[in-house]
Amino acid sequence: MDRLEGMNILLAAVDAGSLSAAGRQLGLPLATVSRRVSELEEHLKIRLLLRGARKLTLTDSGRSYVASCRRILEEIAEAERSAAGEYLTPRGELTISVSQIMGRVHVMPVVEEFLRAYPDIRMRVLLNDRRVDLLEEDVDLALRVYELADSSMIAVRVGLFRRVLCASPAYLKARGVPKHPSDLQSHDCVAYDRAIIPGTGGSSWEFGSKDTLVIVPISYRLLVNSVEAAASAAVAGAGVARMPSYLASHFVKSGLLVTLLEEYEPPLLPASLIYPSQRKVPLKLRAFLDFALPRLRERIDAQPAAILPRRSK
Repeated sequence: MDRLEGMNILLAAVDAGSLSAAGRQLGLPLATVSRRVSELEEHLKIRLLLRGARKLTLTDSGRSYVASCRRILEEIAEAERSAAGEYLTPRGELTISVSQIMGRVHVMPVVEEFLRAYPDIRMRVLLNDRRVDLLEEDVDLALRVYELADSSMIAVRVGLFRRVLCASPAYLKARGVPKHPSDLQSHDCVAYDRAIIPGTGGSSWEFGSKDTLVIVPISYRLLVNSVEAAASAAVAGAGVARMPSYLASHFVKSGLLVTLLEEYEPPLLPASLIYPSQRKVPLKLRAFLDFALPRLRERIDAQPAAILPRRSK
């Protein structure tokens, strides 16, 4: 069995969504495609695919194996181009994970510019408000807004952001303005489930300096799984919400939200590009880092952490 051929056929089937579509793409009979995948499964002694009537579904083992196949085949292609002296430009597929609002506001314009500059690179941009496991989910790079604890990752800082507390003028007129974090227990709060941004979770919020950080319990009336949804709810008068300054800025400047308890704000959070530590950074990743870093820093510097000036005490 030619395992490299089997890997290529498996990836074609996964990407195309079916064995028959992979066969048409590769110019192979369906029987040949099915046999090669079955031979891989027999060799590995595991099930890789669940063959449904309409689509293929990867098993847990299959997802891990497919991610490894992509890396192996890309490394082989890179080695061949390098050996032949043909590796003149970065190539391949690059996957980046970023929160939804940060992706739309800052990352997508940079990605679009990067793709024009590097026509041999394809990109997958995953916009989601959760912490992605880069290694498990085959992600090359993530833009995250929190302090990095995992020493197996490399983090390159692109900027700093505030975590601001906001509510609508109508809500504050009806319920009063909280003067101390403890006052939030008598207010309606809009919380963010499984927050990707620390200190904005569903049961407690952080206040104070790094040396005297205080965790304050909150009683939420509304729990959402998107920081944008929390901002929209606050604008609609649903209660007090915490959000990053890059999201709050527009609403505050337009008068739709008012910042609260600024003197109790927790420390600034770093936004960093994060990727796995590795002996040799792939050329496609190095190209994106070199291209994106100065542009992201320029965009974020244009909306600095203090974009919402703290009121004088």
